[in-house]
Amino acid sequence: MLEGETGLCRLAPYRETGPGLTAFDASLDTRFARKDTPMRAEDVPEMRKLPLFSGMQQDNFEALSRCAYVQTFPPQLDLISEGEPSDFLHILVEGRVELLASWKRNETILTLVPPLSTFILAATIRDAPYLMSARTIDRSRVVLLPSEDVRRVFETDNAFARGVVAELAQCYHGVVRHAKELKLRTSMERLANYILRQSRGQTEFELDIEKTRLASYLNMTAENLSRSIRALQPYGVKITGANVTIEAPAELKRFAKPSQLIDDSSN
Repeated sequence: MLEGETGLCRLAPYRETGPGLTAFDASLDTRFARKDTPMRAEDVPEMRKLPLFSGMQQDNFEALSRCAYVQTFPPQLDLISEGEPSDFLHILVEGRVELLASWKRNETILTLVPPLSTFILAATIRDAPYLMSARTIDRSRVVLLPSEDVRRVFETDNAFARGVVAELAQCYHGVVRHAKELKLRTSMERLANYILRQSRGQTEFELDIEKTRLASYLNMTAENLSRSIRALQPYGVKITGANVTIEAPAELKRFAKPSQLIDDSSN
């Protein structure tokens, strides 16, 4: 029996940051705290659909589900900090989360997590410290699975272990693609290819993140992003606020030269 089957999963304190907010320990300050609740019945089928859990034995999945807890967090709350022990595997059910890292006074966004997704699985499986921090962008609902129980199922459920390997391989490919983009492309080329990926063949769409976050994700300063936006105008790109219009898709593609080995997430 997994320890979590008793329903005694304990959650580590979270600290909230951001303009106007002070750090707090959730066990002492309840101003922003959210009550820990078991998973809702409607969350279970959604979690089961994730490739990580879809093939595992039903009794093991039910055991993990019983020890899982759900918390709802406000925007700009630090869920985890790099260097901390990996106590939980996180599953984002609703909202948005950014994964980031810092050095001295510099901070950068490494990736953005959409629902329904797990994040920082590698630290859970290796029982290693988190190499990234995670912060909510919007009000977010997150499932927390105790890492110790996840590792125990990993050792005994072959289908779950294969799901873990597949997800880690996919994450590795994503890291390599992003590294190639940052190292091989100019800032204009990075922005052009990001626009093409986000457009999904449409000539008008809304940016899914704020420009400050986009600049960090593409390893630019805010000023460099603004210059790159203006520089793409001759290629038919107009960005007003969050609205993006591509007036000459063929011209933009000729400039961006999208690559299947960088831009195709199915590889």
